[in-house]
Amino acid sequence: MSTEKRADLNLKIARLPIVDQCEGCQRIVEDAGAKVCGKYAEPAFHWEDGQICLMATHINIKKEAAVAKKAVNPLKASKRAAGKKK
Repeated sequence: MSTEKRADLNLKIARLPIVDQCEGCQRIVEDAGAKVCGKYAEPAFHWEDGQICLMATHINIKKEAAVAKKAVNPLKASKRAAGKKK
């Protein structure tokens, strides 16, 4: 897709103003005197119901890997331990 076609598409998309949670993001652009999101046409949707916008540059999202402990059957564990003593 050429650059001219992309520019035409961007002009056709009606962009809504940013919400308070978007303040400080690097993706905010000025469009006709209003601050709008450069990534999403409706930025309020990405902040609904306690969600965090995935494209927000002003929030550090750290994903923690959950390490699940395996449940060990005590009977099997005792048998394994007894077998290793020999």
